[in-house]
Amino acid sequence: MTPGALADAARLAAADSKDTRLSPRDVAVHALALRRWKVAITLTGVMLLVYFSFVLGIAFNKAALGSLLAPGLSVGMALGVLVIFTAFTLTAAYAWWANRKYDPALEAAIGQSQEKGS
Repeated sequence: MTPGALADAARLAAADSKDTRLSPRDVAVHALALRRWKVAITLTGVMLLVYFSFVLGIAFNKAALGSLLAPGLSVGMALGVLVIFTAFTLTAAYAWWANRKYDPALEAAIGQSQEKGS
């Protein structure tokens, strides 16, 4: 976790709370929440871009999407499969990130505070 992310999370938490005294656990958890939010917004933006590009292609250029790549396979069908594949890939990327990066960092932040409290 970068010091900049921790500082951003601390400022965000302080603005949302009347009590500006934050524990290190609170700062770490807020920084992780901010990072998770950024990842989710980025992946959502990519999916929306892919999907609406496909829909706008259908709306404004039906002839191009209707042209055949092979017998029984149009450009539109191939791009539709690509949209579905993109959704699957982005979901897998988020699951990988959450399992490899986010969950261990969250467990470490919560574990440190429980160790100090015991």
